[in-house]
Amino acid sequence: MVDDHKKNVVAIGICSILLVAMVVAFIGTHHDGKVVGNDSKDVSESMKAIQTLCKSTDYQEACVDNLKSSNTSNPKELIELAFEAAKKYINEAAKNSTVLQSLQRDPRAKSALDSCHELAERAVNDLQRSYNKFKAFDVSNFNIMLSDIKVWLSAAITYQETCLDGFEDVQGDAGEKMRESLKTAMELTSNGLAMVTEISTVLDSFNVQGFNNRRLLSKDLPDWIDVERRKILQAQPQQIKPDLVVANDGTGRYKTINEAMKDIPKNSDKAFVLYIKEGVYREKVQFNSSLINLIIIGDGPTKTRITGNLNYIDGTNTYHTATVAVQADNFMAKDIGFENSAGPEKHQAVALRVGADKSLFYNCHMDGYQDTLYAHTYRQFYKDCIISGTIDFIFGDSAAVFQDCTMVVRKPMDNQQCIVTAQGRKEARQPTGLVLQNCTIQADPEYYPVRNKIKSYLGRPWKQYSRTIILESFLDDLIQPQGWLPWNETFALDTLFYAEFNNRGPAAAKTQRISWPGVKELPANRVQRFTASKFIDADIWIPSMGVPYAPGFILPVPKEDPKVKYSPISPDENKDLGRERERTSFVNSPDKSSDPETDFEKSRAPAVAPSPDTGSSPHLQN
Repeated sequence: MVDDHKKNVVAIGICSILLVAMVVAFIGTHHDGKVVGNDSKDVSESMKAIQTLCKSTDYQEACVDNLKSSNTSNPKELIELAFEAAKKYINEAAKNSTVLQSLQRDPRAKSALDSCHELAERAVNDLQRSYNKFKAFDVSNFNIMLSDIKVWLSAAITYQETCLDGFEDVQGDAGEKMRESLKTAMELTSNGLAMVTEISTVLDSFNVQGFNNRRLLSKDLPDWIDVERRKILQAQPQQIKPDLVVANDGTGRYKTINEAMKDIPKNSDKAFVLYIKEGVYREKVQFNSSLINLIIIGDGPTKTRITGNLNYIDGTNTYHTATVAVQADNFMAKDIGFENSAGPEKHQAVALRVGADKSLFYNCHMDGYQDTLYAHTYRQFYKDCIISGTIDFIFGDSAAVFQDCTMVVRKPMDNQQCIVTAQGRKEARQPTGLVLQNCTIQADPEYYPVRNKIKSYLGRPWKQYSRTIILESFLDDLIQPQGWLPWNETFALDTLFYAEFNNRGPAAAKTQRISWPGVKELPANRVQRFTASKFIDADIWIPSMGVPYAPGFILPVPKEDPKVKYSPISPDENKDLGRERERTSFVNSPDKSSDPETDFEKSRAPAVAPSPDTGSSPHLQN
């Protein structure tokens, strides 16, 4: 215990020194031609520290205004205060949504305000856990901590944006009032993300061991990961001894999933298995954030089906149309089908909405039409899944990697066109995006005959900094030669980030691709940061789950072609990594361990954790 105490004291000391060094470094640098820190002598040390810290943010006035009453020059304390200020304003916005809701007669406005209250609570929770983690950091895994905080703060930004999305096509001034109510909260949340991103830049520049190496060994895995999960996912269905069984034919303890959820322990640090037997379950299901470490297993994605038909046309806002909503961190689903059967004429109708950090879906189906899979927030991984739909049928603002999945484009209405992705990244510092790797994009048999009449595209920009990477995938001939579709005239064409790398199939040729500034031509060393180990920290949390995955490239990496004109690095390309890393990371590969070809060699065999021990498990039959 004494050694642990000493270690923590040393850790705090080192980090405080580094954070102070960050402030000192910034004070001595130039911004916009002016030297920061040469203010008049009557400016207090606290105000100097605040002004310096706020220089890294996009909303500097809001940053200074909300910190100027503090009496500290410690940057760590100032960042903690910034988190607290953002939390305060979001709480106030949540209260305002309740007041506004009581004044509304329009059911859509009432529904949007109800969503805002829920989303505000989720944003506050993310700010709180970011604050807690930042306050009680451990220098030995500082980089993991920063990665977590950036993902959570990004989610807090997304939740506030989702609140405002709910007011599209809603009459009256409720939406504008909510936007005004959230203005300061959104600015302060954005500032918090900027500050944390800036810290990671400074720590990397110190080149301290442990700060700039994201790839971890199995011995470094977090405590919540246990051998139990590997055993469960590697076992055959008949070998699994679940904690609860749902069977709508009456052979289980529960006939519905919602009945069973009442008996799932909350905030458990152990894997808990819910087995859903073959059958069609017509119910709306929400796995709340308290149901962490939950595993749901079915008899196969075409046998165990959860279905619903809530939709926008019939009066439900997009967020609440989800047949299944997953909000529990460390959630896993295997051999399950998720469906929204509303049909193309009902417009937005979500089959599965996922807002769960380190969530994994293995051999699952997500079937719908418009907005099938709402990959909403946090880090997500999909393996061997089939996702079907028509318009924007994979959308959201998570950091999601799809490996070996099939995207099936279905027949829409005659006046519609099909779009596979619509990524919703609002800010350049958000570490989010959609990555399709070794996937197949193909036409549904019913759509196939009309694929040349009703056109299909890879994606379009839902938000300003939309980011989608398609690599090593098979693109069938349904995809139009231009590849991508605008959202609304010129919106986001300069700021989006779309790239295709080493794809194959009839539609893989890029000679006729649209030439927006945001559509990039990248060499392997700049695509590498979007592989699973780097983009969603896969090596930290996926190996223990027993699911095969590729940490890096899957196919042989092509050599750089001197005839190809690669896109220059834009200021926003790596902004989510920090300023210093913008200029240097993923441009050159002097370290063989980070070379794309070396990574490919490591990835040729699907990566899994070491085989689990042979001891007994409470979730396996003897």
